[in-house]
Amino acid sequence: MSFSPMHLASGTGKFFQRSAKTIRLARYGCANRPFFHIVVMERRKNQHQPPIEQVGTYDPIPNQFNQQLISLNVERIRHWIGSGAHVSEPVAELLGLSGLTPIHPRSYITAWRNRKALVEAAAAKKAEESPKE
Repeated sequence: MSFSPMHLASGTGKFFQRSAKTIRLARYGCANRPFFHIVVMERRKNQHQPPIEQVGTYDPIPNQFNQQLISLNVERIRHWIGSGAHVSEPVAELLGLSGLTPIHPRSYITAWRNRKALVEAAAAKKAEESPKE
């Protein structure tokens, strides 16, 4: 019987009762093509060790419709947060954008920077197109 270093997608379900838990991203996919599982793990474990439970997925590469896909098991995420699990910053940002938690401040900063870049690009384009006398 061969040993596979990759863990099951649903997780092992094994954990110490009193250890600190965290909800975070575990990276999968190929080189230049990341794909993440949103998993519940013990806080001190490496992302490549077996998780307690997988509670969602996140595909950061936009698809043909320019959408980044995310799936969440909201019931289990609420259970783990209610049980005292910590949430990593990237996952907190995703949960805020999905409406499960308050919007993360980094989301506001990113939106502000994107709007500023669009305004500057539009102003540069307008200055470029206007006839110079």
